[in-house]
Amino acid sequence: MGKYITIEEALELVKSGDYIVTGLGAAEARQFMTLLHTVAHRVSDVTVTDCLPMGDYEFFRNPAFQKSFFCESWFFTPALRKAAEGGRASFIPNHLHLAAFKRLCWRKPDIYVGVASLPDRHGYVSLATSNTYEKKMIENASVVILEVNPNAPRTFGDVQLHIDDVDYLVPVDYPIPEIDDVPPSEKDLVIGRLIADMIRDGDCIQLGIGGIPNAVAESLMDKKDLGVHTEMLTTGMMRLAKAGVINGKRKQLYPGKMVAAFIMGTRELYDFIDDNPGVMILDGSHVNDPHVIAQNDNQVSINTTIEVDITGQCCSESIGSRQFSGTGGQADTAIGAQKSKNGRSIIALYSTAMVKNPATGQREETSKIVCQLKPGATVSLSRNDVDWLVTEYGAVSLRGTALAERARKIISVAHPKFRQQLTQEAVALGILAP
Repeated sequence: MGKYITIEEALELVKSGDYIVTGLGAAEARQFMTLLHTVAHRVSDVTVTDCLPMGDYEFFRNPAFQKSFFCESWFFTPALRKAAEGGRASFIPNHLHLAAFKRLCWRKPDIYVGVASLPDRHGYVSLATSNTYEKKMIENASVVILEVNPNAPRTFGDVQLHIDDVDYLVPVDYPIPEIDDVPPSEKDLVIGRLIADMIRDGDCIQLGIGGIPNAVAESLMDKKDLGVHTEMLTTGMMRLAKAGVINGKRKQLYPGKMVAAFIMGTRELYDFIDDNPGVMILDGSHVNDPHVIAQNDNQVSINTTIEVDITGQCCSESIGSRQFSGTGGQADTAIGAQKSKNGRSIIALYSTAMVKNPATGQREETSKIVCQLKPGATVSLSRNDVDWLVTEYGAVSLRGTALAERARKIISVAHPKFRQQLTQEAVALGILAP
C-alpha cells in the first residue's frame, strides 16, 4: 500500500530537464498528461515522448507552457500537428520495431508513466492495451509510475508486471480511450472487396488503421481459418474472431493466438480482450520484426498510404514536408510479409483526394497517384519494398517489375481522368518511351 500516491504527488516528482515517456494510444497515462501543465511554473525543459496520443493536452497545446515542456512523438495526431506548427512538438523518425531500441540509444527516461489494470492477488498488473515499447522503457526508467484503472482490461502475453518493479501506483477511474467505429464508405467497400478477393482461407493477416482496413475486415466474413499477427488489433478483427473466421488454426507461430503489439478500438473490443488467453500482446520489437513476421506462412500485410508515385514510392505519413502521422510499422509489416512463404504486402489508397487550391480557396479533385511526390514528402515505404497496390480502380502487382512496366501498371489504377496526364509526365521524365 505504500506504493499508492495521489496524482498531485506523482506530478511533484517531475523536475526541470526530465525526460518522460508515456504509453501508446489507449495505454497513455491520461490523468498525468491532463494535469502535467499544472507544474509548469516550477519546471523547464521537460521532454515528453508519446505515440498516437488520444488527448489534446494543455502542456503541448498551450503556447504559454512552451518553455516548460516539449513533445517528441513517434506518431502524430491532429493535436500534435498543431503543436508542431507552433514549435512545441517534433517527430521521431522510426520503424516501429526499433522505436524503443533507437530511442534508448539517445537517452533513458527519467520517468515512465502509463496505465495498467488493477493489481491481482499475486501482485501483478497488466499493461492492458500495449507493449509496443512500454516494457523496454519501464526497464530503463529511473522512476516508474502506473495509473491503475479498473476500466483497463487485463491482458496476456508480455504485459504482466509485478508491483515490486513499479515505484508508484496512482489510483484512477476514467474510461479507456476508444476509436469510433465509423462505417466504411462506398469507396472503402470497393477497395475492401478487391483486397478480400486476394485473401485466401488460412492466411495470417495484419491490418492498419482507417476506413479501408475496416472495410477489408467487413469483407472477410466468408473466409475460413484466418490467423492474426498484427501491429494493431482492431474492432474489425474482433468481429471476425467472434464470427469464427479468425481462429489461428493454420499459423506456424503462436497457433490459435491473435498476436499484436497494441490494441485500440471500441469498448466492445476492450471487453473482448479482457481475461482472454486467445489474445497475446507481445513486445513490439518482436511482433514487428520482419524476421518474426515471416515465420508465419501466408502472411498478408494490408496498409494504406497518402500518396504514391509512378515508381512505387509511398508517402504514408506526410503531406509534403508537413508531418501528418507516422511511419509506424508499415515497412516492418510490408517487408516481413514478403519474406513469408506465399506472403503478400498490399498498399491501398483512394485514387483521388479533394485538396484546397491556395489560389482560389476552392477544393479541387487531385490525383493521389503522381509522377513525383510533393517536395519534402517522406518516403515511408521505398519502391523496393512495394508489392501490391490497390485503388478503387483495381489491384496491380509490382513485384519484380522494371520502372516502365510498374509506371504503366500504377497509372492503370489511377483515376481515369488523370491517366493521360500521368503518362505524358512519365514520358517527359524518361520513365516511359515517347
